[in-house]
Amino acid sequence: MPHGPHRLRAVVVDDESLARKALRRELESDPAIEVVADCADGFAAVRAASEMKPDLMLLDIQMPRLDGFEVLEMIDPAIAVVFVTAHDEHAVRAFEVNAVDYLLKPVDPERLREAVGRARQRLGRGERMPVAALAAAVRPPGVPLARVLVRDGPRVHVITTDALDYIEAQDDYIAVHSVGKSYLKQQPIAAIEATLDPARFIRIHRSYILNLDRLSRIELYAKDSRIAILHDGTRLPLSRAGHARLKELL
Repeated sequence: MPHGPHRLRAVVVDDESLARKALRRELESDPAIEVVADCADGFAAVRAASEMKPDLMLLDIQMPRLDGFEVLEMIDPAIAVVFVTAHDEHAVRAFEVNAVDYLLKPVDPERLREAVGRARQRLGRGERMPVAALAAAVRPPGVPLARVLVRDGPRVHVITTDALDYIEAQDDYIAVHSVGKSYLKQQPIAAIEATLDPARFIRIHRSYILNLDRLSRIELYAKDSRIAILHDGTRLPLSRAGHARLKELL
């Protein structure tokens, strides 16, 4: 059947095979929906979103390897996402505050139809998913980020914070430097700074965040100017405010 102008292209993501099959069956009972992929994990979901360009994604929250919120961070915010959850009350509150639709397991067919209808309306209005707001709302307070995800086409690089050397601002992007490699991610440096452990990751300059474990020494560069020397020899500029922050922790 050809893909008509008003036919929704949908992707189903759930690590439980029976749940995926049930959702797919219900969606495909609607002739206005074409299920273009179903995925058993978050990595496959990111790949499907990149390659299949869906309009709609039904996305499980509790999944191994990449959870639903990490998937959301990696896909086009223009995709309408309906979350599927078994028992995450904190997430449900975040959805309600941000006007994002969700389904509770086991999924009721009538409730699914309502969610798809709302997704159509969101798409029609050109609304984008509030990715940053949701990520902030569902992160437990006081718990710093444990890993950074970077999308490279259909692939996802997962970098633990232990492996981070430093982060560099590049316009609207950040360059994540880890073990001699660099990964570019579209995110303001202030946004990732707010998620990192402030006892380990220090904003040493308006353009740099340093993993304190990588610092070898501080050297005077010029009058009233200093640089941070990392264990691998990397030299990073150090602002006055950054130097003051470092002195508090060293």
